Amino acid sequence: MALLEVMDISKNFGGIFALDKVKLHLNTGNILCLLGPSGCGKTTLLRIIAGLENADNGSIIFDGKDLSRVPPHLRRFGMMFQDFALFPHRNVFDNVAFALQIKNESRIRIDHRVKEMLQLVGLAGFETRDVNRLSGGERQRVALARSLASEPRLLMLDEPLGSLDRVLRERLVIDLVRIIKNVGVTTLYVTHDHAEAFTVADVVAVMYNGRVEQIDQPEKLYHRPHNERVARFLGFGNLIRGIVTAGGGIKSELGILYPQNIAVPAGTDVQVLLRPEAARMINAKNELHQGDTAICGTVKERTFKGGHFNLTIPTDPGPVLKFDFNHDEAPPVPGQYVRLAIRSSAMVLMPSK
Repeated sequence: MALLEVMDISKNFGGIFALDKVKLHLNTGNILCLLGPSGCGKTTLLRIIAGLENADNGSIIFDGKDLSRVPPHLRRFGMMFQDFALFPHRNVFDNVAFALQIKNESRIRIDHRVKEMLQLVGLAGFETRDVNRLSGGERQRVALARSLASEPRLLMLDEPLGSLDRVLRERLVIDLVRIIKNVGVTTLYVTHDHAEAFTVADVVAVMYNGRVEQIDQPEKLYHRPHNERVARFLGFGNLIRGIVTAGGGIKSELGILYPQNIAVPAGTDVQVLLRPEAARMINAKNELHQGDTAICGTVKERTFKGGHFNLTIPTDPGPVLKFDFNHDEAPPVPGQYVRLAIRSSAMVLMPSK
């Protein structure tokens, strides 16, 4: 049985559903990311699980017990906010020790636990530092140490890296995962950044308009988004409408596409996602493989992305597509007319709506 079970949670604000019958579960020791755009309901759900908001309907089950009548301070959950919410008048030691002091832990226990947590987050020796003089990354680590100090049954992080610049976020997110996994604490993590979610999570729940659109492992979510909303939020734009043919293909304005594992009846309206790595250059010596689809067009833009180039190609049939090419593939330049093969294995079939 899952440690945390969210069962049909709904929340209405002034006639607008912030959450609409949300269901999900989280297993012991795992990190679940709630991923979605601003206003999708992920923070509201986090607050309901924490007991800071009440749901209109549904229940939160933790370790087999309904939490609906359990006040926040008795749930024994740890929470870390985007702004870290450190006490500016307390030094590092007193910030980390706060929850232990509230519980009237012994001085010896508090000293040991604070030093242990600061060692864990890489801030050993920072006990007497003024938190107002710390860097953003150091403040984030103090907030994490404080959240972990009381040995929470569930750690909840609400955009914990959102106030930091991208370079610092990319560096700290690796440390954050290492620390959480070393402690072994079950974690619920809220973010709007899919790259961050993929780095952190064992499982990702993509939310949109108060609903969970898809729950999956990061790799499966990235390679097989279930619908257009998930695909577009993950940054995929090559979505082509079509109709399933009796011959096992998809008739579209690009021609016949052959996604793998078509399991819907002929005549069904569908969409096909062409993943950004789906295309390869072809010529007389490098022809189509079975299941590939050939398209032609003129390169409009070529954007350097560090590890690859992204090409914008208005195709002859009309749709404007974007594909990634590695440096060693000698990507074409703007104005160049190209013939591409779209690999069947990089096509994803999804509903038309």
